[in-house]
Amino acid sequence: MKTIVAALAFGLGATLLAGAAQAQGTLNSIKQKGYLSCGSNPGLAGFGVPDAQGRWTGLDVDFCRALAAAIFNDVTKVRFIPLSAKDRFTALQSGEVDILSRNTTWSMSRDTTLGLDFPAVNFYDGQGFMVKKKLGVTSAKQLDGASVCTQQGTTTELNLADYFRANKLKYEVVAFASADETFKAYDSGRCDAFTTDASGLYAERLRASAPDDNIVLPEIISKEPLGPAVRQGDAQWADIVRWTHYAMLNAEEAGITQANVDQMVKSSDNPDVKRILGTEGKYGADLGLTNDWAYRIIKLVGNYAEVFERNVGQGSPLKIQRGVNALWSKGGLQYGPPIR
Repeated sequence: MKTIVAALAFGLGATLLAGAAQAQGTLNSIKQKGYLSCGSNPGLAGFGVPDAQGRWTGLDVDFCRALAAAIFNDVTKVRFIPLSAKDRFTALQSGEVDILSRNTTWSMSRDTTLGLDFPAVNFYDGQGFMVKKKLGVTSAKQLDGASVCTQQGTTTELNLADYFRANKLKYEVVAFASADETFKAYDSGRCDAFTTDASGLYAERLRASAPDDNIVLPEIISKEPLGPAVRQGDAQWADIVRWTHYAMLNAEEAGITQANVDQMVKSSDNPDVKRILGTEGKYGADLGLTNDWAYRIIKLVGNYAEVFERNVGQGSPLKIQRGVNALWSKGGLQYGPPIR
């Protein structure tokens, strides 16, 4: 047994060391190979999914495009690597991908034990439940004795156990390796309820054989701050990822959009706008980028509101309200520190 444990520990240590070596110069590595490798969800509408022609769309997908815009001024210089929930962390640790942008929850254990950092939260979420209307259930507290479909290797399993234990309810777990298998099992009737992040529930309901026959229950049973993850040990790359998100938030707050960004560059006298767009100061250079890095992001991808609305908001089939993902000035949690 000691030999097995030692071997496992050595394997994990070797993976983390390989990742640490990769992490020392992520930006230089990306520039040398000519593209960004983005670990992505291959099947979550609104966040990450390729169409029949291989064209990827989603909130997390657009975040990687924003990074490609900042680095290369070209959103096509990104390769999306489909990763399962089970394989995603190993792919990042080993250097297979430069960033994980795949609806991943930032938790203490992931932050402290996996050799990873979570630079920003691009979507505040929470776990919920979906059931078929014919079950006659209107609250998660009515799920005593229910069978619940969930995905292995995610935070949903632990949250599920915590919720049912806290409410003294019995349940049966029906777990699957992939999100696709999990939802198909629920849709075919192999379990009474399906649980995942609330955003995922709305996305998956669109794929149901009869979407209107399913309801999302009102309870949110966890905090799920979702965001990109990078390897520890490369402060420059973590800063670039962090400030890419903040630049998109600051652009929204300043009223800078894809449509008006060129005019803003030419005519705005607002000091905040000038710093964001790189006509004042050398903030891009401090990141190892060009000073128009944020201009490139907004011009080629958009501000946070534009990305949110077209992928998961009112311009999308999901039609998720901004809610806690609104700007701080509009009652939400999204807050971009100043570029100054």
